[in-house]
Amino acid sequence: MTAQSRETTLPTGPRPGSVRGWKATIAVAMSNYIEAGSIIALATSLTLWQEYFGFSNWMVGLVAAVSANAFGAAVGAMIGGPLGDRYGRKFIYTYDLILYMVGTLLVVFAGQAWMLLLGVILTGIAVGAGVPVAWTYIAEQAPHAHRARHVGTAQLAWSLGPAVVFAIATALVPLGLLGTRIVFAHLFVIAFITWWVRRGLAESSIWAEQKRKRDSAAAEGAPVQHRGPKELLSHPRNLKALLFLIGVYALWNTVAGQMGIFMPRVYETAGVASAAGQNLLQVLLWTMTVVATYFGFMLLGDRIDRRLLYGIGAVLGILAWVLLVFVHVTTPLLILFAVVWGVAAGIGAQAFYALWTAEMFATPYRASAQGVVFFVARIAVGVLSYFFPTLLAAQGVPFVGGIMIALLVGALLIGVIGAPDTRGKTLEQIEVERYGQRVDA
Repeated sequence: MTAQSRETTLPTGPRPGSVRGWKATIAVAMSNYIEAGSIIALATSLTLWQEYFGFSNWMVGLVAAVSANAFGAAVGAMIGGPLGDRYGRKFIYTYDLILYMVGTLLVVFAGQAWMLLLGVILTGIAVGAGVPVAWTYIAEQAPHAHRARHVGTAQLAWSLGPAVVFAIATALVPLGLLGTRIVFAHLFVIAFITWWVRRGLAESSIWAEQKRKRDSAAAEGAPVQHRGPKELLSHPRNLKALLFLIGVYALWNTVAGQMGIFMPRVYETAGVASAAGQNLLQVLLWTMTVVATYFGFMLLGDRIDRRLLYGIGAVLGILAWVLLVFVHVTTPLLILFAVVWGVAAGIGAQAFYALWTAEMFATPYRASAQGVVFFVARIAVGVLSYFFPTLLAAQGVPFVGGIMIALLVGALLIGVIGAPDTRGKTLEQIEVERYGQRVDA
């Protein structure tokens, strides 16, 4: 057999362009499963890593702050968003999960603190680069009448990640740190399968159309303007939308970010001593998020007033923390908290942020806008994450709960007042309404 014939028989993955429709949506949405799974894998293991390496609470805060939950993802978003607008959505998917797999392997085999820290940073950068572009790609490829349903698939994957990882972590509690390494190994396997399937993705049709126009204009000698982050941040329409979305998502996500990484510690402070009990509460919470995402956001987001749906989710989120802070903590109360917050998260700010960001920006800015808002939100999470373990230990649940409630009230008011009227409209139609014309790349 010749070298050339051997090359043609080697498996190279799906044929480019062969993965389309719902299969493409699911493949891209897995960025969210991997991101959320990474956060929860670290959340369930922070105490074990702290004991293994002798970390202080401040060091725990630092590891959390540079992870996929905060600064690591923030840096990745600022890299991936602009690159996705400049070189295409599929460009990001060629490389992001390779970096992620390197990071997870470092954590799986971490024998020294620097390996854990570097692995956490790399996984954070990788998911930060991939998640905003994932939301952009899904929205651009979705039928306009079912855009919320398709974007909701990413939210569904984001909810499934914690539900599955908490369940696995609970089953592996007897194995201690070895169980944690197995959890991260499972994320490596999921990432590899996802990367393999994504090789068959087609490029976003909207982005590809604009690239063809740009290339045609360049071939005819016409000047070509590359719209980048500078124009994104200077255009009045863009700036107003960015401020609105930061108010909606950054405030809410600062709360969700602490819950994602530190909620087991909150349960411990509230009296749930066993790791298995803490994890089971989180399994319940995230299972409710999965249910609410499907029956709430995915089935209703294209059919009823989105301002109303967003408001319901935001009010439920506030109610959950009011219960935790102001009502005597018992096991039934913690179960009620998990159910109420789980439902709130399913129809909450993250799903609407992903949808509204795709709708409120023209194609040349869309992925960059996702990256900017994601960056700001994760920086906010990272700042609070650095102090959160110490504040929780020193001041208790009522103090940190008051901070959470204040942030959630802000997100409620901004989202309800500023919710855009975009339901049922094509992205092109929304673009003309917002900018007065189509914005060429």
